[in-house]
Amino acid sequence: MRKSFSPFRAIPRVRQKMNKIELSYIAGFLDGDGCIMLQLVSRKDYRLGYEIRPSIVFYQKDKNKNFLLSLKDKLKEGYIRDRKDGMTQYTIVGKTPVYNILSKLLPFLKLKEEHAKLTLSVLRQLPDNGRLMDAATLYRLSKEVDKFLYLNYSKKEKTPFKR
Repeated sequence: MRKSFSPFRAIPRVRQKMNKIELSYIAGFLDGDGCIMLQLVSRKDYRLGYEIRPSIVFYQKDKNKNFLLSLKDKLKEGYIRDRKDGMTQYTIVGKTPVYNILSKLLPFLKLKEEHAKLTLSVLRQLPDNGRLMDAATLYRLSKEVDKFLYLNYSKKEKTPFKR
């Protein structure tokens, strides 16, 4: 007996393993039209006033939004946002989802390999409850976050620390 299809599921979908071809395609897409970031973000609800925020972002023109929707469906994380400049971005934020995705994509990354390695290293050192991070750990990991200034191509990046 065949079950009928329902667009609304009472039970969340089980994550399916992606094969090497899918992973290598996504890694290539991230290399070309994506970004891996670690940011030091001001947060009043954190003990020391800062959060280390990891994220992965994919970009496409609005006309290719369906591609990002299918990628989101495959990765099962993040959110999609339409920007005012005709671009759509798919963003994945957070220690666990970013770590899990980058761990799978790392063997296939070329241009963003160093970004992924640095991000994974910082995420392994990040306390489970970042709100309670001690000052020495925040300082040490902030120096690692600063390394992204040299890895990324942005002309807008600023650092609060003098070199």
